[in-house]
Amino acid sequence: MSVFLDLMWYFKAHKWKYLSGILVLVVISLVNLIPPQIVGMLVNGIQRHTLTPSLVIEWGVIIIAIALFLYILRYVWRILLFGSAVRLATQLRNQLYEHFTRMSPEFYHERRIGDLMAHSTNDISAIEQTAMQGIMTFVDSIATGLAVILTMAININWKLTIVALLPLPLVAWSSSYYGRLMHERFTKAQAAFSDLNDRVQENISGVRVIKAFGQEEVEKENFRDLSQDVVNKNMSVARIDALFDPTITLVVGISFFLTISVGAVFVIHRSLTIGQLTTFTMYLGQLVWPMLAFGWLFNIVERGHASYDRVRTLLATPASITDRPNAVDEVPSGSIQFAIGAFHYPTQNAPLLKAIDVVVEPGQTLGIVGRTGSGKTTLFKLLLREFDAADGAVRIGGRSITDYRLDRLREGMAYVPQDHFLFSATIAENIAFARPEASLEEIQLAAEVAAIHDDIMQFPAGYATMVGERGVTLSGGQKQRISIARAILVNADILILDDCLSAVDAKTEQSILEALRANRTARTTLIATHRLSTIEHADFIIVLDEGTIVEQGTHEELMAEDGWYKDMYQRQQLESLVEQGGAAR
Repeated sequence: MSVFLDLMWYFKAHKWKYLSGILVLVVISLVNLIPPQIVGMLVNGIQRHTLTPSLVIEWGVIIIAIALFLYILRYVWRILLFGSAVRLATQLRNQLYEHFTRMSPEFYHERRIGDLMAHSTNDISAIEQTAMQGIMTFVDSIATGLAVILTMAININWKLTIVALLPLPLVAWSSSYYGRLMHERFTKAQAAFSDLNDRVQENISGVRVIKAFGQEEVEKENFRDLSQDVVNKNMSVARIDALFDPTITLVVGISFFLTISVGAVFVIHRSLTIGQLTTFTMYLGQLVWPMLAFGWLFNIVERGHASYDRVRTLLATPASITDRPNAVDEVPSGSIQFAIGAFHYPTQNAPLLKAIDVVVEPGQTLGIVGRTGSGKTTLFKLLLREFDAADGAVRIGGRSITDYRLDRLREGMAYVPQDHFLFSATIAENIAFARPEASLEEIQLAAEVAAIHDDIMQFPAGYATMVGERGVTLSGGQKQRISIARAILVNADILILDDCLSAVDAKTEQSILEALRANRTARTTLIATHRLSTIEHADFIIVLDEGTIVEQGTHEELMAEDGWYKDMYQRQQLESLVEQGGAAR
């Protein structure tokens, strides 16, 4: 029952709806006491030969009126309680989504997408049921149970009431025992569902890789194993769940047996009338629901408790990158300075960047090259504050980027990552993602700069073409250029291109770079690439090796040195000539 205390913050915020719903449930419990009394009086009337047709009609009309009144009240409490529970689920879902958007990449490195989705679906549904059916069951079982027991004891026979309630301690013990088992097993079942959800998400996203390597049967078998594990764990939950009703039914059966046996003796000794025994038996029938509800309540509450613990643990995870107190509410501009002593990811001990000292003046283009894993992308992640450098700082306009509000900092940058993610929307909507108010003309201009406009116009629907999930209907080069157009449309002071031209040919690459230079005068551009021709015209170039700057200067200066840059540039030029020669033949 502690989950109700955990959710008290929400119940207090919506106390009038919950109090009104609880009041209606109590009224229903009290009104339900009237029909058995009427039936008892009718039975006594039959026994004493005092019952008349007009009396039967009169009481029948009253019973129908009570039924209609209860119909209205039951509609009202469902709107009040169930509506509030739906709003709780919506609020928790929104909190989770907002929490996910605030978290840094470190958070997602440690957690699987399928597990996070399970928290947002199954766990939220279980919590919703607790605030919905759980509250209803808790209030209704107590209100109905107390009303029925007190009426049986005060209005009919307190001795017979004690006899009827003798088996009830068995209900309390079994519900507590089953509840503990339910909590343990349901937690495991939810974890198994998270694993299954994660595997499905991965396999759907990577279906082309699975097919390419012919691993369909292997993945089917893995899925069957995970699915069977989910079934097994949910069956263990169902086995405990299945014990509630038979246990309650057994207790109810014992109560009825004791009531009829002892009640018959009371009737024989004339301490109880047949009408009273009939009424008492009907009340005992009404007591069946509170007892069943009590067992059902433990089932619902333990599921909700396990799920709320999972969601609460997730929400309690602090964001590693946050706004500092009194952060500046302005878009950063000016020179960019990297002054990093050492940086390593939280899960690593060895530094990935060391002794980085670079200044990029406004309007300049910085080229960053180096072997795979040399730290190029990591440098951009520090600039975007996906991670913070403990030893050193990144500054824009002479101010540390940690002094700016995160949303304002990133508002001043346009980023084209290596992983070109496109949404399941039209091409126009993907390009205008950061500027949804942009006109079609502005979208087309950005697409022309990114050399993708002609490709788009070849599609039957043009800019209204749906790209499919993650841009599955497009080639790698088309996805890259749409991502570039999306960044260009933002028209930010700082443009970051992270190896985003690898899937386009040299001619298209040259066209994009020339268009960028023409359209981004007086704006800063940072380009990381493996293709050195991409940054040949950059104002300044740095070469990274194992996280350290080993060469720096302009293209001409680096070519004058006998270093990695010159060797790699000449090799790539030779490869390009060989490819062109092969294409000519």
